[in-house]
Amino acid sequence: MGTFDVLWLQAASCGGCTMAALEAGHAGWFAELARFGIDLIWHPSASEETGDQAVAILDRLVAGEQRLDALVIEGALLCGPNGTGRFNMLGGTGRPVLHWVEALARRAGYVVAAGSCAAFGGVPMAGDNPTDATGLQFAGPARGGALGAEFRSAAGLPVINIAGCAPHPGWIVETLASLALGGLGPDGLDRYGRPRFFADHLAHHGCARNEFYEYKASAEELSQQGCLMEHLGCKATQAVGDCNQRGWNGGGSCTSGGYACIACTSPGFETSQGFMETAKLAGIPVGLPLDMPKAWFVALAALSKSAMPNRVRANAAADHIVVPPRSYPGRRP
Repeated sequence: MGTFDVLWLQAASCGGCTMAALEAGHAGWFAELARFGIDLIWHPSASEETGDQAVAILDRLVAGEQRLDALVIEGALLCGPNGTGRFNMLGGTGRPVLHWVEALARRAGYVVAAGSCAAFGGVPMAGDNPTDATGLQFAGPARGGALGAEFRSAAGLPVINIAGCAPHPGWIVETLASLALGGLGPDGLDRYGRPRFFADHLAHHGCARNEFYEYKASAEELSQQGCLMEHLGCKATQAVGDCNQRGWNGGGSCTSGGYACIACTSPGFETSQGFMETAKLAGIPVGLPLDMPKAWFVALAALSKSAMPNRVRANAAADHIVVPPRSYPGRRP
């Protein structure tokens, strides 16, 4: 069995997705790739080849002289000015990154977007978007992007969007491993092209603050332990991802670190007005859990708050446990 050959290019990117990938596994990213027979043909930050050597690799791939099993793009594609793509040139080639991506995508067995910028346009697309930044197959939530809504790779799949800012390193490795082993097909992707092994979960699942959420015991300051949804902008009940079920950098997550989930796996997350503030209408958060009717949520919230134990109320407004769990007389601790 041969290797699964992957080319990784960076477009309009901060490099954070590469930094995330490098944290993959106890043995490191390269060892994880090798476990599944994945060969990294070239990566702008991690490969030895530079200059003419790197350009020669790209030329061979575009000409079909070298197999390209998967093309991974990190960062948004800059289509400006006026559709030329010349806001983002690939050094030493005289050609825009956009043109290279279009040519390579036609040769690739699979095309993979690493991160929400490559998937949906992300941060470079925010605001007035003077560079005409876009994702590979989505511009925000709208289908299209640099490659067009109808694009399919040689294997017959749309762009596979490993969304996140940055995506979990496990999502990156597991997606590439699934492709290398032939285990990711159309049914394995959601409507935004995100692999369902992580996109069928919510960031809320496994959150260490879930007891506070259940009783609607809310934090009002970042240092407090309570739920971050009601006042501090947390979107974990609306954001796809198993972020709180697998550790980041050895065990952390946004909410366990005291920071609200900003739904970075979702198209358009960068347009949020105030990441640390919950938008409300008549005192009710506008962004409610994805699969809960509004009336149910309001009724449940009122009931939960009325049943809130004093322990939970006290701990929610503190920066550490001030009242530990205690049993009633006659009950086991």
